[in-house]
Amino acid sequence: MLADWENQASPYFNDSHRRWRAHCKQFVDTELLPYIDKWEKAGSVPREFYKKCYDAGLYSTGYPAEYGGTPFEGKPYDVFYKIVFYEQIARAASGGLLTAVWVHGIAVPPVIHFGNKLQKEMFREVITADKLSALAISEPRAGSDVRNIYTTAVKEGDNYIVNGEKYWISGGIKADYFVTAVRTGGPGYQGISLMLIPKGEGVITSRLPLQGHDCSNTAYVVFRNCKVPANMIIGKENEGFKPIMFNFNQERMGIAIGAVCFARVCLEEAVRYAKSRKTFGKRLIDHQVIRHKIADMTRRVMAAYGYMVHIGYSMSQDPLGRKDKSLARNVALFKVESTQCLEFCAREASQIFGGRSYVRGGRGGKVERIYRDVRAYAIYGGSEEIMLDLAMRQAKL
Repeated sequence: MLADWENQASPYFNDSHRRWRAHCKQFVDTELLPYIDKWEKAGSVPREFYKKCYDAGLYSTGYPAEYGGTPFEGKPYDVFYKIVFYEQIARAASGGLLTAVWVHGIAVPPVIHFGNKLQKEMFREVITADKLSALAISEPRAGSDVRNIYTTAVKEGDNYIVNGEKYWISGGIKADYFVTAVRTGGPGYQGISLMLIPKGEGVITSRLPLQGHDCSNTAYVVFRNCKVPANMIIGKENEGFKPIMFNFNQERMGIAIGAVCFARVCLEEAVRYAKSRKTFGKRLIDHQVIRHKIADMTRRVMAAYGYMVHIGYSMSQDPLGRKDKSLARNVALFKVESTQCLEFCAREASQIFGGRSYVRGGRGGKVERIYRDVRAYAIYGGSEEIMLDLAMRQAKL
């Protein structure tokens, strides 16, 4: 392997991280790789797999044990455990799997960090995989521009009446709860609240047909006169923008880590194929043009990896970015770097596989599947253009 960061000396990964890697690898080998192609074709991950992940300790590693979390070896779940986790799950080459099964990773943290005791107790079932949750921020007319969301929550006695639409909601079809951005006040970010909305009367979901992410259960969600108890506000009324922004750093970091790991899968698959395929009397790997492609893929993956562990260390010191004001800027730039790395590697791997990378389920199946996920990684969680602009605004040049 060329991008074999597991076997290279590192100040970031300790023996516990290495044991975590072995644990994740065994689970992926036995419980994921034999089935993922079938799930992708079916367009859904079986519900029992969620609980199987929880029982194996791969579902809620980052949450407090008092609410059902399963910290590995009882240790705090830092970014480097997350990197190892993504590195192993990426071997299934399915972005839709991550957004279907582990989408709670962006829905649970706002409740754990900012929610009241009742909300945290409600989410115990989410943490233990008995119920599912989704984050509902984006709207048809307001994606990255969160301050201009228009879904309203109007106070009526002890309840709010919610009306509006949410779009591109990963895992939304199966979700039992939606951690939702709503407008409870005036225009702009000061009128936004974060609300926990159980699926029920007045909540309508329909599946979005996507270019990739086949098993993601991504939804279009409509709230029509949906009655929500007032105690479902997460934090304080009209103060939801800050927890949403804190959460974005975690979400974007996860997306970016996934992109780097998928880029490495493209590299590994390309090398494996180039060593076995022969053209013009010799292996593909023996053609200089192919060797250069592989070298370029490797340097991009390892450059992105270096950026990843650098930011990972910063996040391990200040997870929510309360003190390190450069964190949001660096995460934004890393997301751009990682998704462009993924796009480059997916393209070059596809060129190496040739026509085989254009056939679903064939020998180039992993590359073909990842290629259909490229645009998602470049857009969701904040498009490349939004990320670049955010970084420059944060820099205050």
